[in-house]
Amino acid sequence: MDKYASNEENKETDKSGILEENLMAAKLKTALLGATGYSGLELARLLGRHPRTDAPLLLRRSAEIGQSGGHAAGLPHISGNGHGSSLVQPFSWSALEQRGVELLFLATPHAVSRELVPEAVTRGLRIVDLSGAWRLKQEQNRAVYGFKDANAQTAAELTERAVYGLPELNADRIAPAALVANPGCYATSIILALAPLLSAGIVDCDRGIISDSKSGVSGAGKEPTARTHFVSVADNFSAYSVFGHRHTGEILEQLALNSGQLIFTPHLLPIPRGILSTIYVYLKREMTADEIQCCFHDFYKGKRWIRVFPASSLPQIQFSVHTNYCDLGFCLAHDGRRLVLVSCLDNLLKGAAGQAVQNMNLMYGWDEAEGLQ
Repeated sequence: MDKYASNEENKETDKSGILEENLMAAKLKTALLGATGYSGLELARLLGRHPRTDAPLLLRRSAEIGQSGGHAAGLPHISGNGHGSSLVQPFSWSALEQRGVELLFLATPHAVSRELVPEAVTRGLRIVDLSGAWRLKQEQNRAVYGFKDANAQTAAELTERAVYGLPELNADRIAPAALVANPGCYATSIILALAPLLSAGIVDCDRGIISDSKSGVSGAGKEPTARTHFVSVADNFSAYSVFGHRHTGEILEQLALNSGQLIFTPHLLPIPRGILSTIYVYLKREMTADEIQCCFHDFYKGKRWIRVFPASSLPQIQFSVHTNYCDLGFCLAHDGRRLVLVSCLDNLLKGAAGQAVQNMNLMYGWDEAEGLQ
């Protein structure tokens, strides 16, 4: 009897082992180029613990080789996570092919993404690009990047095929996409706040929309500049890129606004991460707070990563930082015509890496919350 029980236990163990091997083999194989930037670090961390992805292949551009060695020493986000992903390798197409990579994340400068994506698509890879390389359809908005494409026709075709990766607005288009352009962090905060009201047609756009937005220093990227050094940032608060920020075009295109209807002013906060956008609008008619509340709740019903606050209860950066939530709140003036919106998110998560994972989940038919809770 003991021998029989032992045999049965061995069979069950063998079955479990085979099942585990099959699950491992079925896991999505991903690669991440730009793993050592702020957004790249967050993305590497999320992919390393995602239940449906294999350990990501972490890559760096040749220009970055030797800056911090091959291993991710000093990068606790991606080293020592038990997935064997602490080695950051030089980028090569052969490395992706050998690993069997199916989905490529690009956390690279815009020009690099613009250069690599045509080849990646030709090789049958699906791409989630965190840069601004493929977000913009209109040439006048893309001009701020100064792209110089090797093949203008191919670039134009890919620009048309690229899907703007804002899941709350474009989930149906993201699911089958080969190229997803992850939105900018400021743009995400502003678009999500305004989309329900503009969709309902209740904003008086001709009176103008003002977005006064503030971001932590990580939003400026890892490369230090005179503006982002500690001495410049600490005990300070400053506006920058007034009437010239790259995210302006995204906001205009996604919300179908013209340049005369929006003033967007970004500011640099002396904190590591987080965005707070305060947005001022006029309404076409007198409305109640309950009507505004219903507008938001109806628009975002079932949207996992949107939290709508009760009227006059406003979000704060500390509530959404280190999460994938976008928190939305509002205050309505006594006249029922002037409305102030407040939108908060973590610029490295919902504004970058978390949203990239959310897009991946949609692309492969998984729950949007997978790997983000």
